[in-house]
Amino acid sequence: MKDKRAMYRLPTLIILTWGFAASCSQFAVAAGTRSQPNIVVILVDDMGYGDPGCFSPDSKIATPNIDALSTAGMRFTDAHAPGPLCHLSRYGLMTGRYPFRATPERWAKERTIKAGQMNIASLLKSQGYHTAMVGKWHLGFDEDGYDKPLPGGPVDCGFDSYFGIRASTDIPPYFYIRDDRAVQPPTNQIGDNNSEGWSRIQGAFWRKGGIAPDLALKDVLPRFTDEAIQVVEAHVANDATAKLPLMLYLAYPAPHTPWLPSEEFAGKSGAGMYGDFVMMVDFQIGRVLYSLKTAGLADNTLVVFTSDNGPVWYETDVERFGHDSSGGLRGMKSDAWECGHRMPFIVRWPGVTPPESVSKQMICFTDLLATFAEIVGVKLPTKAAPDSFSFRRVLTGEQLDDEPVRTELVIRSGGGLMTFRQGQWKLIQGLGSGGFSEPRRVKAEQGQPTGQLYNLAADPGETTDVYSGHPDLVRTMSKRLEEIIAAKRHR
Repeated sequence: MKDKRAMYRLPTLIILTWGFAASCSQFAVAAGTRSQPNIVVILVDDMGYGDPGCFSPDSKIATPNIDALSTAGMRFTDAHAPGPLCHLSRYGLMTGRYPFRATPERWAKERTIKAGQMNIASLLKSQGYHTAMVGKWHLGFDEDGYDKPLPGGPVDCGFDSYFGIRASTDIPPYFYIRDDRAVQPPTNQIGDNNSEGWSRIQGAFWRKGGIAPDLALKDVLPRFTDEAIQVVEAHVANDATAKLPLMLYLAYPAPHTPWLPSEEFAGKSGAGMYGDFVMMVDFQIGRVLYSLKTAGLADNTLVVFTSDNGPVWYETDVERFGHDSSGGLRGMKSDAWECGHRMPFIVRWPGVTPPESVSKQMICFTDLLATFAEIVGVKLPTKAAPDSFSFRRVLTGEQLDDEPVRTELVIRSGGGLMTFRQGQWKLIQGLGSGGFSEPRRVKAEQGQPTGQLYNLAADPGETTDVYSGHPDLVRTMSKRLEEIIAAKRHR
């Protein structure tokens, strides 16, 4: 299938290749002697494990820039979002705290990261980093009208600058935010929209509501790339910031709906509007990576690429296009099943992370905070990042798969089902997907199993529920899960 993807007529793509080569021991030495690296986190939205070619050779979507990151860095095959929905995932990524411990679902009414709560931006800013965020926030502001300041957002959480939108590009009101102010209030109106031939929440889907005069939904993705490039170029051009390491968090609102591929990508993938939009996202990523290279920052920049949760891609879509966005995993966005939260995850750290390497370590977005803290030499306060485990030594090649970063993982599905991973075993405390896939919830019949248990080592696709065959394991895992929840920390 790779050959077929290569045959598609593509626009001029920015494809980066890197020639780093050294032994694992050389990488370990380099990690201890380098100055603090620049850090760029690229979070895309609703991209499946099976979409990038480097994770799924049978993908019908060309992703040359994501694939080039994998070639130059480390690909993680067991990386997880801390929740299978946008706001849940972003909360855990920023804070190092499982989202079920907080109330990120209140994002539409209030800030969800508390004042003074350590997060990746405030940590790195305290260590001399120039911090910037571009893109989708989805963690709330203390809103009191869009003609007034919007407190509680990125610039109140440790970012020196912010340009973005409050949530997804299908959730009104639609307007750009610069630091803590609306660039233009959403004084215009836009009607709702759907695409024929797709489900209600697929295609060029958006909801009606207020929209700012200066915002067009089709322009949001490339506009964020432009803003990110401006951050990079301004950083090196300014004498004050050029002396500091840069931390950039780029949170694309795509390929989340609405799927709006520009003309040069329309019809170019083998997976319909969605695949075309994924190709456009990959192209935008290439533009940002190229800006790091031309600015002279790439060689000392740690780049993290991942997606916030699983895709909205049904079995009928797999049959129609022959493209499995889940990469063989069960379910979709919002689900307790693997496709909801197992994510493509890549780290490129030139001279440190071995090129073309693959890690089977189980990691979670919450682990970024502890990892960044160890990279910059900071001991985390006791109350900070309670669910964060550092995987720095994995990146350097010092810690191999037989020495786990974490042995346990807790996730709550979009519908509230608690999921507990312990080694190869995965316990779901309830029946059904707990998310968007049908059946969403199933009432247990008397005398029948009340939950699900899967052996992911033998059955990563969760095809065989072995709950009934392991009652003792279910009891011990359930007890351990209760302990982690009660302790209010996992680390």
